[in-house]
Amino acid sequence: MARATIIGSGPNGLAAAVSLARAGYEVRVLEAADTIGGGVRTVENTLPGFRHDVCSAVHPAAFSSPFFRAFGIDERVEWIRPEISYAHPLDGGRAAIAWRDIDRTAAALGEDRDAWLARLRPLARHIDGVVDFTGHQIPRIPRDPITAARYAVRMLDQGTPLSSRAFRTEEAAALLTGVLAHASTPLPSLAGAAAGLLLAALGHAEGWMYPRGGAKRIADALVADLEAHGGTVETGAHVRDLDALDWGDPRRGDLLLLNASPRLALTHPDIPPRYASALRRYRYGPGAAKVDFALDGPVPWANADVAQSPTVHVGGTRDEVRESENAVARGRVSERPYVLTVQPSVFDPTRAPEGKAVLWAYIHVPADSGLDATELITRQIERFAPGFRDRILAHDSVPASAREALNPAEIGGDVYGGAFTMRQAIQRPTLSIAPWRTPMRGVYLASAATPPGPGVNGMSGWLAARTALADAGLPHELDDLFG
Repeated sequence: MARATIIGSGPNGLAAAVSLARAGYEVRVLEAADTIGGGVRTVENTLPGFRHDVCSAVHPAAFSSPFFRAFGIDERVEWIRPEISYAHPLDGGRAAIAWRDIDRTAAALGEDRDAWLARLRPLARHIDGVVDFTGHQIPRIPRDPITAARYAVRMLDQGTPLSSRAFRTEEAAALLTGVLAHASTPLPSLAGAAAGLLLAALGHAEGWMYPRGGAKRIADALVADLEAHGGTVETGAHVRDLDALDWGDPRRGDLLLLNASPRLALTHPDIPPRYASALRRYRYGPGAAKVDFALDGPVPWANADVAQSPTVHVGGTRDEVRESENAVARGRVSERPYVLTVQPSVFDPTRAPEGKAVLWAYIHVPADSGLDATELITRQIERFAPGFRDRILAHDSVPASAREALNPAEIGGDVYGGAFTMRQAIQRPTLSIAPWRTPMRGVYLASAATPPGPGVNGMSGWLAARTALADAGLPHELDDLFG
């Protein structure tokens, strides 16, 4: 039986692992950390009984992902699907709310009702077409060219200076900008618009779901399937040098898939100089400075609807959010940063002791920044939730400079696997019709540094596995493995 070794047990590595195990390979996953999951781990790092997600917390792309749909993630994990996908508080107790119901969202935006519907309803109604276009490799011929064209037009609308004319109200402008800022790019930008429009459309289509019990439930489901098909996972196995790794013999069909930074491929003894040079040119983006809070009760948001939204974008007006993200691009951090927050215990009592709460929060910072963001985040949340500081029982702060030690794939604290730019949407990490394949026989890239890029969707891992199977003369599609 041919062997497949997977480096990294994040969602992409595990997606590749279960695919290859089901295709008949003897699969072994090597994970550097002491626990499985990579970006979908859940730990008690503040106080006993308070369960925090290490990286990804809410997963809007999971239900729309072709891989996870075929895998049946909705049946293997208990999901919480809130009525509110995300919220954006503003000063004076005001807030803009993105309900799953797009009409309810738009109705509350007053004179921007029609503008919101015009930009997002066509994408939400045809979300499969958007996912098909964005969830594989760009450029490619889309299966739904009309939806792809609509998406591209809206990218231009929101990714250029034209975006300042899109909305008249402070609420609508802030609500969409808070989603565009997920991409950790200067704003406005085409890359930010590309990522944000997909997320916003998913918010009105599938909703922004998260697993009851924490992100680790996703990894647990994948590992259970892997083990049911004979695969294994070894934790505490940090692979730093491929030359020293015994992963088998590619001449007999053995495979090596890297759910890791492409830099690991540079340690392969047979890497061609041209390919090595291309990998060295691959750029990494800003880092994330994250703080987990254990709270003596829910966050006391001034707006009641915000209190019912698991995901909250804290950053003030559109101009403030833009200034925060553009400051990072210039190598500094704003005094009023854009804060991505998640309060999972709003609907998941398993995450904290009775009557208590957890809060997940991070800001974008320059790569390798050693900034402890606790005070910046606390002040910014207190601005919209007076009394928040008094509810803090404990916190755990991880600066960007420390993230790589927790997950070797997060170079400089970059949680996206590489700078998210339009160039690197096409050249990720190299310009190729099959960027998952390397010039080294039997070696494939299977991380977010390959198309379609970041997000807990398993697609980079699946596409790497599919490429490897095709190269081995064993072509498979998802329906062959999971049907």
